Parts: sequence; structure tokens; C-alpha cells
Amino acid sequence: MDQQGLVVQQFGSTAANYLSSSVHAQGQDLQRLGALAARLQAQRSLDLGCGAGHASFALASAQAGSVTAYDLSDEMLQVVATEAHKRGLANLDTRQGPAEKLPFADASFDLVATRFSAHHWLHMGSAVAEMARVLKPGGTLVVIDVVAPETPLYDTVLQTVELLRDSSHVRDYRISEWKAMLGAAGLQVTGSDSWKLPLEFGSWVKRIRTSAERVAALQVTMRELPREVKEYFAVQADGSFSSDTAWIEARH
Repeated sequence: MDQQGLVVQQFGSTAANYLSSSVHAQGQDLQRLGALAARLQAQRSLDLGCGAGHASFALASAQAGSVTAYDLSDEMLQVVATEAHKRGLANLDTRQGPAEKLPFADASFDLVATRFSAHHWLHMGSAVAEMARVLKPGGTLVVIDVVAPETPLYDTVLQTVELLRDSSHVRDYRISEWKAMLGAAGLQVTGSDSWKLPLEFGSWVKRIRTSAERVAALQVTMRELPREVKEYFAVQADGSFSSDTAWIEARH
């Protein structure tokens, strides 16, 4: 099975888990995203790699314009459509496909957002170029994702535990990498900030249905980390830890 097949398999079978996940359904970044859409008076917004749709719901609730929830997994999109109907969000529609090849015309969207998805994209250069292509001149792009620390040791540890937990993981990028990729696509980064996202070990592995063998490997890995790594990620005795998460904003 190729990497995109793994993504579809992993997240298609666990779609409902992500709708109810407190990590994904909550957060001040959702309110911030909705406030941004309202302030911009966006007429058309795209949630790229929408997952269970929490960013889409925030956007559609905050603006009169249309919101497109886009994802590789049909099962995720079914969850989004059902929940949007329950919430009365008639301005939200869904489209299926990969981030690296968007079925939209150039300059289609006033606002493009992606939240907790980009670390699964196989061809990041193509995906970033596509985001820039479909964004209108003067439009705004928002990336919300787990980010890797700039320190190589901490970066390596993060990628290791992410891949052990989820075989479809590609990379959590450093903020410096994001800025370079967005700049190469012709976008100007206007600001970024980050915060710590606490991850409770039991729900973290249960949400994606990590196998018992991989859970055991994670527990050994977390237990045997160097002291400074445990301090940086605030690793607890049960394996719970905190990841760096960032908001990166860019404009055409």
C-alpha cells in the first residue's frame, strides 16, 4: 500500500474518532480562525485536509460566504457533511482529493486554511504550490499544525514517536521550513506564533487505533529518552507529552 493509501485507510476507519476528539474539536485557534474569516469577510474559503471538519465548521459559522471542506478520505467527508447538516451550515460543501492536486481554478479562494493535516502530505512542495495557486491575489493562508523544534535532537524524537504511532505520518515541519516553503511559492509570511499542545497518551494512540506492538514500542521509546528531551516535551510517566503547535499566516 502506498502512503496515500495508508492515509485513507488510517483515517477512513477512524473518522468518527476525530469528530469527538477534544484535541481537534477544541482550541483557541478555532475561534481565532473564525474571527479571521469574519474580519476578512471571506466570500469563499477552503479547508485543506479538513479531517472531521472542525476548521470548516468554524469558518462556515463565522462567514456568510461558502466554505469547501477538502480531504483525501471519503469517510471523513461523510462525517463532515453529516455534522454540517446537523449544525445547519448550508454554506459548507465537500470535495474529495489529494492536497497536491486541487480541482479548483486559479485564484478561487479568499482564505485557505489547513489544520493538523499537512504533516501527512506526501509531496509538500506541490501542495504548497497548489495552495498558492488557488489563493486570490491579496488572499490569506493559515497553517495550523504540530511543528518540529529547531533543535535536531528534539526534531528527530518527535518524528520517531509520530511515525511509531501512525504509519501514514510524513513530517512535522519546523517553522523555519514552513517559512522557506511558503516563500518559495511566492507567499509572504506575515506572522507566526506557537504554543504547547498537551497529548494524553491513551487517547492519542486510541484515536488512530495504534497497534499493541507499536504502543509497546512507543512506551519503551518514551521511557528511554534523554533527560533534556523529556523536559522539553514534558513527558509524563504514562507517556503523555506536549507538542509544539503553530499558527503561520501568509498572504499573496
